[in-house]
Amino acid sequence: MPAIVIGGIKVTSVGGNGTVNMGDVLQIAPKSTSKTNSGAGGGNTGDFLQTNTFCSVTNTVDPDVFDAGAKGNN
Repeated sequence: MPAIVIGGIKVTSVGGNGTVNMGDVLQIAPKSTSKTNSGAGGGNTGDFLQTNTFCSVTNTVDPDVFDAGAKGNN
């Protein structure tokens, strides 16, 4: 569905296999996947952030090994 953007668009950075889409799209399929473990507030991004965390515990146990397959999308 078309959209009208009133104001600016800010793209800070796009990594190696990143995707930036402006406009209509039927399907965006990932070419690669990865997993990152971070504590409370560790993945926040933005211009003006304030995080207050008293205690943070991150569980990194992954018994199923495979989370998302992107092999057919290459």
